[in-house]
Amino acid sequence: MTTAEMWRVTDRLLPLGDAADGAWIAERAVRAALTEAASGVRGVVPDRPRFRLVGEAVDSPFPVPPGGLPPGDLRLTLDFAATASRPLPQLAARLRVALLDVAERALGLAVSEVDLRVTELLDASPERTAATAPSGRTSPPTPDDPAALAALAVPGVAALTDAFGPALQHGPDGRLRIEVAVTAGHRALDVARAARTAVTAAAPGATTVTVVVSELR
Repeated sequence: MTTAEMWRVTDRLLPLGDAADGAWIAERAVRAALTEAASGVRGVVPDRPRFRLVGEAVDSPFPVPPGGLPPGDLRLTLDFAATASRPLPQLAARLRVALLDVAERALGLAVSEVDLRVTELLDASPERTAATAPSGRTSPPTPDDPAALAALAVPGVAALTDAFGPALQHGPDGRLRIEVAVTAGHRALDVARAARTAVTAAAPGATTVTVVVSELR
């Protein structure tokens, strides 16, 4: 099994923004960003964030990529250990704010519910450790295609990637999918929207352009 095939099997894609945005992001990248945010709340040792749709999926003109959740509001669930010396409601409130700040402001996920559960009380505050980000991947050669070059020219696009398939994939009926890595410090949803606009302009025959954010660099 190749590295790209392994990523497709072990990773899901979460919808970015709403149904009209046509964008998805790798759950692995989202988990790394949220775990780092949660670890920054003093007195918290987070477990792995989990996601599921809230209610019914929303119809979208964009095809859902393989391994992707359909557009719709997300519920974020996080179990965590907490120090017993701090009031738990206060700690949970700070954690909720930190998670939503990253999910909505830094990424652009439509998170409508956050479920937090304390699984263990700690005698002392844990030492802060840097979160481990997903291992970096080398970028594939840029396809000789105006759409690919247009995507690379968008501010915040760090590279084209092929974690979930070809970096640029032309599908049936004029459907086009492009996969990118987003530069840290740029809001993933905003970059995906700009990339879709640029690619659509560079590919007049495209009926829909779907953007997949595979990682944050």
